Amino acid sequence: MRLYILFSFLLLAGNSFHFTVKFGPLCSGNTSNRKRGCDTKYGCGNFGASRGGGKRKHEGLDIVCADGATVYAPFDVKLNGKAAPYKKNNAINDGINLSGEGLCFKLFYVKPDSYSGTLTKGQKIGTLLPMQNVYPGITSHVHVQMCDKSDPTKYF
Repeated sequence: MRLYILFSFLLLAGNSFHFTVKFGPLCSGNTSNRKRGCDTKYGCGNFGASRGGGKRKHEGLDIVCADGATVYAPFDVKLNGKAAPYKKNNAINDGINLSGEGLCFKLFYVKPDSYSGTLTKGQKIGTLLPMQNVYPGITSHVHVQMCDKSDPTKYF
C-alpha cells in the first residue's frame, strides 16, 4: 500500500512540473543567444523597450546576429509562411512565421531558404539580411516576436 501511495504521489508530482522551452542557438557567431543591448540612435533590444519617442513598445526580443550570418532553427519547427515587419518595403523587410515546442513565433530580418516545410533543431532557416543598409550603426540582430505578442525573454 505504501508503495502504491508513493508511486501515485510521484506520478502526480511529475505531471505538475512545467519545463519552460529554451531556444537553441539562433545565429552563427552567437551560440549563447546574446541579447542586443541599447544603441544610442536606435534604442534597446529588450521586450517592451520604447519605440517612436515613447509612442510604441518593442514587441519582441533582439538576439545579436551579424549581417549575412546563418540563422538556425532553435528546436524542431514548422515553417508557416512569410512575416514582414514593415508596411513599406526595404532591404530587411522579410522574415518567417514558425511554430514548434508548443510556441508560435516570428523571426524578422531573415531571408529564409524556404517559407514552408519543417526543420530540425540546428538546421539552417536562412540568412540575416543587411541591417546596416537600413540602420547604420545598429547592433545587427534577429528580432524574435511571439505570435500573441507576449514577452519571449523567458525562452532565452
